[in-house]
Amino acid sequence: MPTDLFECVVNVSEGRDTRTLGRLAAAAGETLLDVHRDPDHHRAVLTMAGPADAVALGARAVAGAVVDSLDLAEHAGVHPRLGVLDVVPFVPYEPGAATPFDLSGAVALRDAFAHWLGTELGVPVFLYGPLPGGATRPLPEVRRHAFGEARAGGLAPDYGPGRPDPRTGATAVGARRVLVAYNVWVSSVEVAREVAAAVRGPEVRALGLAVGGRAQVSCNLVDPDLAGPAALYDAVSPLVRGAGGAVEGAELVGLIPERVLRVVPRGRWAELGLSEEATVEARLAGRWTEARCAPGETGR
Repeated sequence: MPTDLFECVVNVSEGRDTRTLGRLAAAAGETLLDVHRDPDHHRAVLTMAGPADAVALGARAVAGAVVDSLDLAEHAGVHPRLGVLDVVPFVPYEPGAATPFDLSGAVALRDAFAHWLGTELGVPVFLYGPLPGGATRPLPEVRRHAFGEARAGGLAPDYGPGRPDPRTGATAVGARRVLVAYNVWVSSVEVAREVAAAVRGPEVRALGLAVGGRAQVSCNLVDPDLAGPAALYDAVSPLVRGAGGAVEGAELVGLIPERVLRVVPRGRWAELGLSEEATVEARLAGRWTEARCAPGETGR
C-alpha cells in the first residue's frame, strides 16, 4: 500500500550564509527535520517530512525562498550543481520499515511540484526516477546531459523554459527510494578518486573530491539496506591503505533511517560518524524545527 508519509530532501546551492539558510529553513515550517550545511561545497540539504499535502506546501515555500534569495552567478563551490534549487526528490517513508517500493505517491508529488516550478517560477525542470512510459532516468544522467544536444543524448527540460536563467539555473526534481549520503575522509584527492572509482556500483554512487584542503570519497548509498555506512567504510578502508593512503574519518550527511543504523554495532557509531539523534525516526518523534547545521559534503 502507498505510504502516507513522505520525505522531501531539498538540495540548495548555499552553504555559507547563516541568515539566508535560516530564511530557507523557516520557509519549510513544521515539516523541517534537519538542515545540513557545507561551506566548502557551498551547499545545504534541508530534510522535510510529513503528510503529502504538508510536504508539497513546504517544498513550494522553500523553492520560492530559494529563487528569491540566491544567485547562481555568484556561486562558487566544490559540489556539481544545475541551479540554486539544485535537487528536489520526493521519497516515500515508513518509519522503522523497509523502504516502500511503490513510488506512485512520490511520482504524483514530483510531477505536481515540477509543473508548478516550471510554470509559476519559470525554472527549467528535469525529472528523474520513473518516467511516463516505463523508463527510468537516474540523477547522474540529468547532471551529464541537461541542456545537451539531442543527437548526443542531451536532455531538454521536462517543464519550464528551454534555457536556464543565469541567476536561477535549473532544477532536477525526482521520485526515489530512501538513500543515505555518506562520506569518508582520506589522505589525498588522488587516493579519493582511485577509491571512488573502485567502490562505485549499483548500490553506491561515489566521487573523489578535494574539499577545503582535504580529500573525500563522497557517496550516495542508493540501497542502504544492502550497502550501508559500515559496509561502505569497510570497503573503502583497505582500498585506501592499498593505495598508500589513510582514512581520516567519516560523516553522515543529513539523516539515516533507524533500521539502517540498528544493523551497525553501537560500538562503531562514533568511528562511522553515526548517532541516534541523526535518525529520521528520532527527528519525527522530536519534530525538531530548528536547523541543525554541521560541516560535511551535501546534496543528492
